[in-house]
Amino acid sequence: MTRRRERVAVPGGDTIFQRIFTRIGCKGRPPQFVVEYHPYAGLTLTIRLREDVAHVRLSDALHDAPPTVVEAAAAILLGRLYRRRAPRELVETYRQFSYSHEVRDRVHSLRQARGRRAAHRPSGRHHDLDAMFDELNRRYFEGGLAKPTLGWSSRVWRSQLGCFDPALQQIVINKQLDRDTVPRFVVAYVMYHEMLHVKHPMKFARCRRESHGPEFRREEKKYVDYNAAIRFLDRMPGR
Repeated sequence: MTRRRERVAVPGGDTIFQRIFTRIGCKGRPPQFVVEYHPYAGLTLTIRLREDVAHVRLSDALHDAPPTVVEAAAAILLGRLYRRRAPRELVETYRQFSYSHEVRDRVHSLRQARGRRAAHRPSGRHHDLDAMFDELNRRYFEGGLAKPTLGWSSRVWRSQLGCFDPALQQIVINKQLDRDTVPRFVVAYVMYHEMLHVKHPMKFARCRRESHGPEFRREEKKYVDYNAAIRFLDRMPGR
């Protein structure tokens, strides 16, 4: 039996969302807001409108955040729901909060404790990620990368081709690529891209996140079949 994760009401959450609803010019009658902290594995924010009630879930990583950060989260969520532009200063407030060292460390710990760990199952129906990683590691990284957990996604992802999760130390590749119609060099390019994320960790500077910096992009183009892989992926159905 799985123990249900506890949700905690955000103090003054309803009032904050009511105020931001008016501030950003949302149309119509404001709903009743039920605002709770939820034990997500990251800084997830969600809002769902059901009849006259808006159910809001904020990551419990915001539990000790100042009210201005909750206001910023409200502006972001209400802006999405009602197609209104969130005030720039509130967006910047949330960005500074989420990119701070303290919050990044907290989210990293949450990912380690709550994140969904992929099983190490590199062998697909048509492509073997384990052998692919070893070949790329020897050719492009002088064998210097430690092998993370490798696996295929449990479902087809709509836009993402692959993902490296540094907290869980795993590379997961979109199962859509595990087909006989997808050449091996294309899957290897996606694996190589994620391996570059292992080598070049995400950087934060001036409250901005950089995951594909100039050095990353230069090294990415060293992949021998880079242009052919990009052309194939651009033409692939569903992308």
